[in-house]
Amino acid sequence: MSRPHGIPLPSAHRSSDSNETESAFDDDKQGQPRPREGVRQLTGAERVRTLVESNASVSLTLIGARDSHEAEEFGTGLPVARTVTPDGDVILLVSGESTAARAAAHAQDDDLTAVIEITDVAPVSVPHRIRGRAWLAGWLTPVRGDERAACAALLAERHPVGELLGMRESQDPPADALRGGGRPAWMMLRLEVGEISVDDLWGAEHVDPEDLAAAEPDPMAAHETELLQHLHSAHGDRLGELCGLLGAREARGMTAVPLSLDRLGLRVRFTGGAAGSFDARFDFPEPVADICGLRRAMHSLFSAASH
Repeated sequence: MSRPHGIPLPSAHRSSDSNETESAFDDDKQGQPRPREGVRQLTGAERVRTLVESNASVSLTLIGARDSHEAEEFGTGLPVARTVTPDGDVILLVSGESTAARAAAHAQDDDLTAVIEITDVAPVSVPHRIRGRAWLAGWLTPVRGDERAACAALLAERHPVGELLGMRESQDPPADALRGGGRPAWMMLRLEVGEISVDDLWGAEHVDPEDLAAAEPDPMAAHETELLQHLHSAHGDRLGELCGLLGAREARGMTAVPLSLDRLGLRVRFTGGAAGSFDARFDFPEPVADICGLRRAMHSLFSAASH
């Protein structure tokens, strides 16, 4: 099946100013700081892949539904699990009673388009807490035949609690369940991605679906929430010392809050000073692959700030 084209996505544009207010994700026009440091960063595809594989809130909207009842949006935490296949398709585990499951079960292969919207919120309290949004649009179909077992294994690998959520039932064909007078407790759906847009702390851009397939989620994503909350609650003073690495960009007297963390570095938001809110990105000496590497990188960072 060829990939879909022409599915509407929110307009993406790259911010050229650290106080840009016309962001697609900044609904309240509050001016999400976007620093212009020439630092290393994850690619757009890596950022989207990380969001898809994360626990960020997600909604699924059917495009061109005949009425408002069909244009269902799932709330926070639903679909209950999601992952990306080696081909770049997004697999979703949804309730068998959902509008999306019913629509996909009866749709032809090419006629049900949908958009996934993922909202990334900082796990610590900070001004402008929404860190970004990503949109993935494409064609939605049930996972069928022999592919069900492979897709269920992918979901279980990324989400070990999948078996408790009825993963076994999700492998039953919808038609088989309907013959018995009911629906499967869970259904796996496939979004064959045609268009991708991301608008986050790094800026706004479109992402090639083929690049999503080749990208890997950031290895720190699974630990980021816990680590940022720990830094905020137990090491706020040491975060404040990082201002010594900013050179002419003075931050003494400001509040330092850890905003995001990935394998390449730490982003801190400084607030409360005459300069207003701004972000500073602190690169690690080298990319980290695990918690041990992160400990070494953070030690080097704090050591540099204390000298």
